[in-house]
Amino acid sequence: MRKSLMIQGTCSNAGKSLIAAGLCRILIQDGYDVAPFKSQNMALNSYITADGREMGRAQVMQSEACRLEPDVRMNPLLLKPTSDKGSQVIVNGEVFGNLSAQDFYARKALFAGKIKGAYDSLAEDHEIIIIEGAGSPAEINLKENDLANMGMAEMADAPVLLVGDIDRGGVFASLAGTVMLLDKKERARIRGVIINKFRGDLEILRPGLVMLEDIIDIPVLGVVPYMHLDIDDEDSLTDRFTRKCEDAAIDIAVVRLPRISNFTDFNPLGYIEGVGVRYVGSAGELGDPDMIILPGTKNTMADLIWMRESGLENAILKYSSRGKPVFGICGGYQMLGQSLADPMGVEHGGTMSGMGLLPHKTVFAEKKTTCESAGKISVVTGLFHELSGLEYRGYEIHMGSQEAEANVINEGNVYGTYLHGIFDSEAVARTIIQTLLRKKGLDFDDVKAFNIDEYKQEQYDRLAAALRQSLDIEAIYRILEK
Repeated sequence: MRKSLMIQGTCSNAGKSLIAAGLCRILIQDGYDVAPFKSQNMALNSYITADGREMGRAQVMQSEACRLEPDVRMNPLLLKPTSDKGSQVIVNGEVFGNLSAQDFYARKALFAGKIKGAYDSLAEDHEIIIIEGAGSPAEINLKENDLANMGMAEMADAPVLLVGDIDRGGVFASLAGTVMLLDKKERARIRGVIINKFRGDLEILRPGLVMLEDIIDIPVLGVVPYMHLDIDDEDSLTDRFTRKCEDAAIDIAVVRLPRISNFTDFNPLGYIEGVGVRYVGSAGELGDPDMIILPGTKNTMADLIWMRESGLENAILKYSSRGKPVFGICGGYQMLGQSLADPMGVEHGGTMSGMGLLPHKTVFAEKKTTCESAGKISVVTGLFHELSGLEYRGYEIHMGSQEAEANVINEGNVYGTYLHGIFDSEAVARTIIQTLLRKKGLDFDDVKAFNIDEYKQEQYDRLAAALRQSLDIEAIYRILEK
């Protein structure tokens, strides 16, 4: 009989994704065939699978922890917000359309069928499924249409572990309040609670754990310490956006666009010793970095308007005029061009001028481009000319298109590409950092070779070791067996 376990949280960013990933790694270390699953994801961080389909990055991260190739069955429903009231809906890796919340819920039966089909298919191929919830199960105004938390737990007949974030405060109230807002049948599914992101003396916390168990009549299965791990984040609540990099030899500034997507593209640069990657949301925060990166965005034109109104565009133009490097990825690449046109209204509508730093013109189309890509970087000039001919592997996700044969183009020291994941290549990341160090007169020979895949696997092993030490793993196995 196939087994499943669901990880739910009292709120977004409680640590569901990491706890699920850590349990996945523990299970495969113990010899089980396990796969991750999340019925409904809302995020602008996405990934393109080998068959050209789109899914959320959280399940990509968890599939890495399971040593599996990403599979859209792990995340059949992906919502990419396009406004405060609507999202682009991705079903089984393909665009379904842009829907308001009301229109989305009107199709609940359709989406529930897609979710059930994906889950059943995945469960046929694996011994254990670790399911991640979304947000909180206690959103009482949404329970009738729930496909992501207790609705999913019932669909899979899965026991639930509830995770609370102590770092933000009020964890006892969050856990107890969540349980009390559930009905009797839902409460019965919760077999244990986990307190996450703890800093301090555990002995001081213990009396509270006993009182919590008395109140909710559910065992506390462990207290997980606050961990500093380099594991890809999924959403805009990541603490990477607020990190300071004051002592870094190389300072890379990524513009924090309002609709920033795939910010994990830049994690590999920050993994290199001596490199600081920081996110800036205003001209005043920009300073004088060694390189500026314009990242991907879910709405290129709207975010370019924001850059103009905030003064960031003007600051970047001045920076570039001094011959300093600017690198645009996907939507950031589109911004750097001569013009943007959206005749079909797929993102913003209308036409507007670009930043004028690269020669291309972008026209948005109704059909989204989603594909993996691998090969050698085309010939480029300027500061990063040594990138020419280096091997890369990445993927594309974009609505806009322009006629360009090169995978990376440049004008002077301004570079652009549609390729997400281009910095995952050790040779590409090292060449960029070596070049920036050399430009500053620093020793670039000490930049170590860096294998990102090995590094990620080490991080998953560290996560698993921390969970083994802090959680009652035997109790979790008993819950799985029942």
